[in-house]
Amino acid sequence: MTDAGQPAPDFTLPQDGGCDITLSDLRPAPVVLYFYPKDDTPGCTKEAIAFTQQLAAFTAAGAKVFGISKDPVAKHAKFRTKHDLAVPLLSDENGDVCERYGVWVEKNMYGRKYMGIERATFLIAADGTLARVWRKVKVPGHAEEVLDAVRAL
Repeated sequence: MTDAGQPAPDFTLPQDGGCDITLSDLRPAPVVLYFYPKDDTPGCTKEAIAFTQQLAAFTAAGAKVFGISKDPVAKHAKFRTKHDLAVPLLSDENGDVCERYGVWVEKNMYGRKYMGIERATFLIAADGTLARVWRKVKVPGHAEEVLDAVRAL
C-alpha cells in the first residue's frame, strides 16, 4: 500500500500526444496523479472534466496534473478530444504503475468479482514524497478538495 509520507514510486509512461512523462523529471513541482478505471465512462468523464475545469488553478499553484488508466494512448486521445479535456492522460497498459500505487484491486459489482482500477488520487510534494492519498474517491467536489491540498503544501 502506498501511503502519505512514503516516496512516490517513480515511473515513465506514454502520454497521449506522443511524449513520455517521467515522474521524477517533474520535480520540484507538486504532482497530482489521479487513477481512474476507464475512459469515457460516466464517473471517469465527470472526474476528467472536473480536473480540466480546475487545471488553470492547479497550474497557478505550481502543480502538474495527470490522469492514469490502463487505456491505450489512442483511446486517451479520443476521450480528450470528445470531451475537450485539458488534463494530460497517461497510459499504463501493462498495469505496472497501478500495481506499484496499490490501485489494481479486486472489485465486486452485482456479486461478480473482477480486477480493476480503484479510483484514487495521489498528491506528490516537491521532494517526491506522497503528501496526501485519497482512496475510493467520490467524484463530486474531489478536484476542488485536491486543489485545496495543493495550495496547503
